Amino acid sequence: MDAYKIYIKSRKHYLKGNLFFAKLYLKMNRIINNSYIPYTAEIGKESIFGYGGIGVVLHPDCKIGKNCTIGQNCTIGGRTGHGGPPIIGDNVYIGPGARLLGSFRIGNNVIIGANAVVISEVPNNCIVAGVPAKIIRTDVSKFQNENII
Repeated sequence: MDAYKIYIKSRKHYLKGNLFFAKLYLKMNRIINNSYIPYTAEIGKESIFGYGGIGVVLHPDCKIGKNCTIGQNCTIGGRTGHGGPPIIGDNVYIGPGARLLGSFRIGNNVIIGANAVVISEVPNNCIVAGVPAKIIRTDVSKFQNENII
């Protein structure tokens, strides 16, 4: 069972007030997928985790939009002195090993390159890559047609 399916079960129990089973599924995700995807995180419908979500770590307060793809070994979290986690828009592709750290917004239709370290806001329809991540392209319509995002 992949990490997103286990997260959905955990989240449903959390929203019903059944913390025992919510925590049980959280631990199951940790054991099976070596990932930490807390039931308090808000993840939009049709989002997927690459390779079943292996190694994904999410901040308990993170918000991820609809139809997002999160690669394996990604971290989405806070940053000391910079508030909570980022808010991620819809149709975002986060490449394997990427780190999104701090309180900022990732726009809609964004592609984040593999192993990028994002520490500041990313506007809609951009591609970012590097350490720290920089905008390398501002028109992702070509990639939308190829079903990358």
